[in-house]
Amino acid sequence: MALTEADLAPLGIHRIPVPIPFPQAGGPVNVYAVEERGGGIFLWDAGLGSPEAIAAVEEGFRRIGRRLDEVTRIYLSHGHVDHYGAAVALMERRGAPVPVHVHPADLGKVAESGPRWRERIPHYLAHLRRLGVPEEVLEQGAREVGGGFRLARRIPAVEPAAPGERLAFDRFEAEVLHMPGHTPGLLCLWDAAHGVLFSADHLLEKVSPNPILELGPKGEEGAFLPLLRYLESLARTRALPVRLVLPGHGPPFDDHRAVIDGLLSFYRRRQARIRELLGERPLTGYELTCALFPRAGPGDLFLTVSEAMGNLEVLEARGEVVRESGGGVYRFRLAG
Repeated sequence: MALTEADLAPLGIHRIPVPIPFPQAGGPVNVYAVEERGGGIFLWDAGLGSPEAIAAVEEGFRRIGRRLDEVTRIYLSHGHVDHYGAAVALMERRGAPVPVHVHPADLGKVAESGPRWRERIPHYLAHLRRLGVPEEVLEQGAREVGGGFRLARRIPAVEPAAPGERLAFDRFEAEVLHMPGHTPGLLCLWDAAHGVLFSADHLLEKVSPNPILELGPKGEEGAFLPLLRYLESLARTRALPVRLVLPGHGPPFDDHRAVIDGLLSFYRRRQARIRELLGERPLTGYELTCALFPRAGPGDLFLTVSEAMGNLEVLEARGEVVRESGGGVYRFRLAG
């Protein structure tokens, strides 16, 4: 039998929706406050670091009759600003730091000691040039994408989370699952006894969780193939007997297999369209992106290129598409 959000309070789980300025995300980001054994509150994600977002978390605590100084530990599902950005501010309001955990593959995205976006921009710009993106589009896209990082503060002390670790709460236990795809280090929590999956951005009901383009620390290509890894993670998720999904954005939902099957169908259609476009002539990654997303603006460049390249990499892995290099630019054609 499926569960509903009304079944969460008896488990000591409280969802706090937090506003974000990213319409592509599929709604406010969710911070989950979970009651600890012996008192205290565990936080699954911290929300964005904007004043409005921090105020929403504080109001959410008041609504459930709890205080920020009761927070005992924070687990971050992944290293995107809307999920970790408020962690430092919340600890300051709490009056003392608490342990903050994230998967090692995403640790550099959130830790104070990790590389900043501005330091990595040259690697990504070089890669996007190889995909055929014009300079004027690169310049505008870099300005618009970089603005989101001002809504998050890096965390001074971050501890690695261990996949397979079991976390004990007041009324249930959950296993930490590594589900790479949306980011290399994305984590979910799985309460097998009740069939509750904290899915973060791994599984959302209304939008596809864009597997984001990811280069290695020195700009290495192919260090992480996001959509390939995401599809592998989706297969593992589909096998779980989930009764209720607690997503990173939007309200909880059931029937996770229907959502996953819809995503798989979506990717099959996207890849069929790519084969159709490449059947006309070889295309650069940017030309293909523009054909797939004719109405997208420069601010959407990173997301749309990530979507196009993720599907191209799947087709490359299947041997259906070949990448060729000439004049410093990649072009993609159908195999054979």
